[in-house]
Amino acid sequence: MAQISDSDLTETGLDAPSDPAGRVLILACGALAREILALIKLNDWGHMDLTCLPAKLHLYPDKITDAVANAVEKHRADYDQIFVAYADCGTGGMLAAKCEQLGVEMIAGPHCYSFFEGNEAFGKLEDEITAFYLTDFLVKQFDAFVWKPMGLDRHPQLRDVYFGNYTKLVYQAQVNDPALDAKAALIAEKMGLPLERRFTGYGDLSVALGGILRG
Repeated sequence: MAQISDSDLTETGLDAPSDPAGRVLILACGALAREILALIKLNDWGHMDLTCLPAKLHLYPDKITDAVANAVEKHRADYDQIFVAYADCGTGGMLAAKCEQLGVEMIAGPHCYSFFEGNEAFGKLEDEITAFYLTDFLVKQFDAFVWKPMGLDRHPQLRDVYFGNYTKLVYQAQVNDPALDAKAALIAEKMGLPLERRFTGYGDLSVALGGILRG
């Protein structure tokens, strides 16, 4: 597979391979591409292909359901099975309803912060309603996903207006990378929040993909 940058995953996503006969397609958010590719390689899931929609769709969650539905219809005839690697992601249950209508499975959970932590464990974190979460991808794409869309690159004085009610920044690390740890620390300083780093690995994403049988 050709090299793809995090910016590409944010803006354009990732196309599916051109020879899909007899295989399973993972239809995912671009923010999960590197983790899914790592899991496919680690577990020798040679029956799986990956296509990703642009990660920037998370800036417009009302568009996610239609984008996923269009992608399912685009690839349905070519694959034995399609699995949607999105959680609810702010769609208010609309994505789950659409996937049920289309007859495709999707990963359980309200968002990736939950399934990386483990949905059961995340559901017990009642004291973290004021936590701001980052994953590996969001650490790398913080400016593109948070700082610039909020206008903080132009109006940094609004920082406390946006983040004043948060009590900490939680970095859920999928891999151990000192460079990402350092960047997360800089982001926490930029946001004016204390940093808590947790190594979650791939959480329930690994469990969900591991349950997909070979065709």
